[in-house]
This record gives sequence, structure tokens and C-alpha cells, in this order.
Amino acid sequence: MDLNQILPQLESADEEETEKVLKQFNLENSHTFTFDQNEEALRIKLCQTVLSALGSPMQPSCQRTCLETLRILSRDKRVLTPVATREGMLTLGGMARLHPGQGGGDAQSEEEEKVVVEALKCLCNVVYNSPAAQQVSVDVQLAHGLCASLQTARTWHHEVGLFTLRLLFLLSALRSDLRGVLRREWHAGRLLTEVLEHTLDVRWVGSYEAARPDPQALPMPAEDNERAMEALKALFNLTLSDAGGEEGDHQFRLIAAILRHLLMLKTETEEKTEEAHSHAVNLLNNLPVSCLDVLIDVPVQGGLENYGGKNMDAIQVLLDFMERRIDKGSNYKEGLTPVLSLLTEGSRHHREIRRYIKAQVLPPLTDVKIRPEIGTTIRNKLVRLMTHVDMGVKQTAAEFLFVLCKESVDNLLKYTGYGNAAGLLVARGLLGGGRGETQYSEDEDSDTEEYKSAKPFINLITGHVEEPMPNPMEEMTEEQKEYEAQKLVNMFDKLSRQNVIRPMGVRPDGTLAPLEETLCDPADDNSGSDSD
Repeated sequence: MDLNQILPQLESADEEETEKVLKQFNLENSHTFTFDQNEEALRIKLCQTVLSALGSPMQPSCQRTCLETLRILSRDKRVLTPVATREGMLTLGGMARLHPGQGGGDAQSEEEEKVVVEALKCLCNVVYNSPAAQQVSVDVQLAHGLCASLQTARTWHHEVGLFTLRLLFLLSALRSDLRGVLRREWHAGRLLTEVLEHTLDVRWVGSYEAARPDPQALPMPAEDNERAMEALKALFNLTLSDAGGEEGDHQFRLIAAILRHLLMLKTETEEKTEEAHSHAVNLLNNLPVSCLDVLIDVPVQGGLENYGGKNMDAIQVLLDFMERRIDKGSNYKEGLTPVLSLLTEGSRHHREIRRYIKAQVLPPLTDVKIRPEIGTTIRNKLVRLMTHVDMGVKQTAAEFLFVLCKESVDNLLKYTGYGNAAGLLVARGLLGGGRGETQYSEDEDSDTEEYKSAKPFINLITGHVEEPMPNPMEEMTEEQKEYEAQKLVNMFDKLSRQNVIRPMGVRPDGTLAPLEETLCDPADDNSGSDSD
């Protein structure tokens, strides 16, 4: 229908006629996401007309039709001016039952519930597309109403819960100033944690230990999974800044325990399980690293004697997730670096986690005839990432392996070769060898007999034993050797003078510097020392 026809009809229409006209508009535009700019003024007027209609008493079916029209119009951020007002947001918030004290837990008819869902969908669109609406949402304390609704989460029908959580996620993502208020004043962190407990069917058997999921249980239903993902995203926003304090620590450990439970669950598809694990990883990265012991400390379920009785099931799930992300071969920055960072920090601060991961990723070397970056093991895949074109991916992979080697340069070179590790060593100022700053226990570093026997023949640059190569200078006379050497010197000199290359050396502190500076350093260091 043409908007020039719709608007005059709505001006004089009763409730029944309004519903009929708008239903036709909704049917024709249900899949419309791009709009004619020439009709922008007409769509703004339609927004105003529909909002005015919603302000009058009408049947739930007509309310829902009006809200469907608004939802379609709200896909166009240019026509939201009438909605992004105090009056407009209060109207939508009231229909979504988000005003504190409105009684979100009261019994509703099926039609009334559909009105609530449509109002929530409208609010999600409007808040996402309009900075003005975001500000008004803060002014009218829409988030307070959302938190009040979270208290009735156990009585939610699926779509009400889903879009309530999605709206909370959007507000906390787009308005960083709201996160502290949500946490401190309206206890959104605790409420979202309770939503996750209920949705994931967590049964506690210890302070921070959930009962092991039944291996024979059906996968988590798709609707429960959807709500859990929205709750995780909102909780991620709220934990971006440190809450601190004893209560905050308890809350973080509780979240870590729930996330461990989530890692052990299966959903209806591998794709959804992967998504759940991705959100769990992102949220775990926000928690204090001291809380990660909750992932392995499950006394009721028990653990492995080799690792101090700690349970490594969740760590293995994270390792499997990491390897799958590597095998995808794309989107490493967003898909892989979070889990690498999580495992790096967990290994840096928790000895048992590091020992377990090292046993899986860097087992004792036996065959050193193949370059470390060639092959299909997890070690081979990670070493390849050390020379990735993306600086963030390269640094994160190298740091992970470095921590597994207890930040020992010698140990790292043993597994990667000098060429692959050069970038990390330059960045850390460790080209001259040594260790990083973190202190590690003295344990488990032992070489196999195969490695010990091959060690003298390993090429330190490539990290493997090379086949003997013919010596190109073997047939040359001394004069020819001298001529080739001088030719090489002249070539380097020419490139250096043209600033194509710049010869570098290593300072005593392990950092790179122009060659002329490093040649002067020893004399400078010894000039004041003349003892014998």
C-alpha cells in the first residue's frame, strides 16, 4: 500500500479499520530492510500516527499490530525521531512491562504476552539505531525495569526472556556509563548469574562446583541455549570493568563455576556448542585470573593424580576449542586470540594448568628431523602462527608457547627454532637469551634420549636436524673466496647507504640497536673497570 493512501485512512479510522490497514502494511513490508529516501517524511508521520494510537486504549490485537508496524519502521534509523523521545520510550517501555512495580510476573493472556514481545523487539531496534533513544533510556531508567524483569526470569516465556536479555545487552554495550549502575544499584550481575543457573539447570554440589552433566541427558534445548547466550553477552559487558571487593570475588568465582558447567554441556548442533564455548571464553577472559582455579578444582568429581588431584576436563575442552579455531584458518583475531589469551594467563598463574597444557601442546621431543612448523600436531600449528601476518595473532601465539616454556628462551628455541621465535625475542628484549619476568617452579623439564643425541646437530635457526648440504666454496681457490667475500661486503654496503637495509646488532640487554652502537657498547661498559 502507498503511504499517501495509508495516512489519510488512519486519520479517520476506528480501531478495527486501523488494525486492518496496518496489517496490510506489515504483510507487504515484513521483509523490507531498505527504504525509499523520498518517502522519509511520510514514514516519520506514520511513526507519529502509530505512537499516538498506542497512547489510546485499544485491544491487545490492535496494539500488537501497531507495534509490528513500529518495528518495521524502526529498521530505518532516519525516521526514529518521534520514538526517541521521553513520551515515545515510556509508551514502549510500558507496553513491554518494564516500568518498575508494573508487575512483570502477573498472569497474562497469550495476546497480551505477544504485545510485550513486540514492544521489546521495537525497543531493541530503536535503542540499537538511535543514540538519542539510548540517552532517553537512561533518563527514564529503562535498565532498572529490565533488572526488575530479571527477578521474574523463572516465569518467563521464551521470547519475553530472549528480548529482555537482548535489550539489556544492547544498553550495556552502547552505554558504558550504565554498567556500573547496573552492577552496583540494580545488582544486574547477580540477577544474570541466577538466570544462567536456572537456564543451564545448574545443581550445586559444592561452593563453586556444579554437578557433572548426565552423559545420557538430551542436548540443551535450542531456546534455552539462545537465552543463555544473550545472558552471557550482557554479563560480558558488565564484567568489562573491575567490580572489586569480597562480594565481587565471590560473584566472579560463581560465574567461573557456571562457565565450567557450560563447557561440559552439549547443544543440539556442533555450531551452537561452538558458539556457547566462544561466549564462555570471552567471559572467562574478563574474570580475575585468580578465579580460574575454579575450572580445575572440583573435589566431588575428582581429578588426576599427576596434576595434584585437579580436574582437567574443562581445560581439555578449551584446548580442543582452540585447535578447531586454528583449523578454521580464518578470523583468527576474533575467533582464536581470546582462547589463546585465556590459556596463556591460566598457564602463567596456575602451575597445574600450565603443566597439563604443556604435556598436550609441547610433549618431549623425539623426532627433530622435521621443521617445527611442518606437520599436523597442535605444536606445529601454533609455531606456524608465530609468523602470521597479523601482528596480534603472531604475538599471542608466541606468548602462549613462551609461557608454556616457563618464559625460558632456551626452552622456547628448542620447540620452535630461532627463526620462528625472533619476533617475540625482539619484542621482549631477549635476543641475547635469558628468561621473562614471571617466576616459575622448577619442575618437569627433561629431554628425551633421542633429543639429547640429536641436539649437537640441530640447526638453531630452523629448529631441526638438516641433511648435509654440499659446500659451495669447496672447489674455490683462496683468491676466488676473497673475491666473493668482498663482492658481498660491497653489496651490503650499497644497500646500507641507500637505506634499503640497516645492519643491526644486539645490546647486552638483549634489545636490537644499529650495529655501530652495539660495537661501541662493550668499550663503554668496560671503560671504568681496570681491575685484574
